[in-house]
Amino acid sequence: MNIHGATGRALLPRLAAAALLTVTACLIPAASAHAEDVRLELPRPTGQYLVGRDTLHLVDKERKDPWVPEAGARQLMVSMYYPAQSGTGASSPYLTIEEATSLLRRKVPGATISPETVAATRTHAHTGARPKKGRFPLVVLSPGLGLPRASLTFLGEDLASRGYVVALVDHAYESSGTTFPDGRTLTCAPVCDQPKPPEGGLATITRSRTKDISFVVDELTDRRPVWKNARMINSKRIGMAGHSLGGDAAAATMAADKRVRAGANLDGTFHPTVPADSLGDRAFLLLGSQADHIPGKDHTWDGSWPNMGGWKRWLTVARTDHTSFTDLSILQKEAGLSGPDALSPQRSLEITRAYVGAFFDLHLKGRKQPLLTAPSPANPEVAFHTP
Repeated sequence: MNIHGATGRALLPRLAAAALLTVTACLIPAASAHAEDVRLELPRPTGQYLVGRDTLHLVDKERKDPWVPEAGARQLMVSMYYPAQSGTGASSPYLTIEEATSLLRRKVPGATISPETVAATRTHAHTGARPKKGRFPLVVLSPGLGLPRASLTFLGEDLASRGYVVALVDHAYESSGTTFPDGRTLTCAPVCDQPKPPEGGLATITRSRTKDISFVVDELTDRRPVWKNARMINSKRIGMAGHSLGGDAAAATMAADKRVRAGANLDGTFHPTVPADSLGDRAFLLLGSQADHIPGKDHTWDGSWPNMGGWKRWLTVARTDHTSFTDLSILQKEAGLSGPDALSPQRSLEITRAYVGAFFDLHLKGRKQPLLTAPSPANPEVAFHTP
């Protein structure tokens, strides 16, 4: 399901209430909980490494902001996750108070939970932690339109714990709120609050994101990289994954930037379908909801599939919806927005991390992954499609 199409706009009020954060499984039920009783925590990473996090403010002086040209150069905020040494760094914050305030105001008006509680969500990364020695593949993550980069924190932290450097990108004016070092918090009003998408439709936003991502890769891998730990990155092994419009951007970025060797689309519609031969022989993973992305349900997946000439998998997960592939899914359940037969958030996130992690382990590390060869009795919710 794509929340940014005509059908998606009708669903936004229902999904918006889920756009907070993850909640611990032992949380008091939402109907009876007082705001001061709520404790928010992201799922614990599954890999062998502890996780460090740095935050970068990047400025593309060669490009004006596409949504607010009078703002000057395009600016991005990027969270860098990486394998870290134990006992170093301080707990990383989830959101600033301003970002949390904007998220609540725009997505959950009238919610009793405070911005302070949202901003204080427990993460499992440590700011300024000393990096592990070695070089690791780079994976770039891009969130859905209108969602902050924090919505993919569960995946960014998990991939770093498995031995990846992860660049999680906030695209300015495309997020519910992005706070910059000078204290400004930009919202997605210029893009998200328009009565219709920008001229050229959502494809215009996707094309802009490809430029954002290539710029981020440049900044991280050039001879004088902007990140102090850039020596950790193996620039020959780069992948990208995204949720919703971010998944569309993964394919578009691969088409425009040959450095990206493997891509994954998490429940996102393509705008437009992936052109023939645009990915060459590089690998691509489709992972989505069975309700919306089995063959015949999304014409953009149907039309893109034969145009993917390399290794590919089309997987769908039963009893999931659009937010099941983000860390927003736990709150959706706590808020009573999940159907009675919906897959539990713990399970949907476990599946997402397992298959995305296996995909990059196979294509960026060259490790065999039986999980990706055929349906698994351990994961009966996951269907393999070969249209």
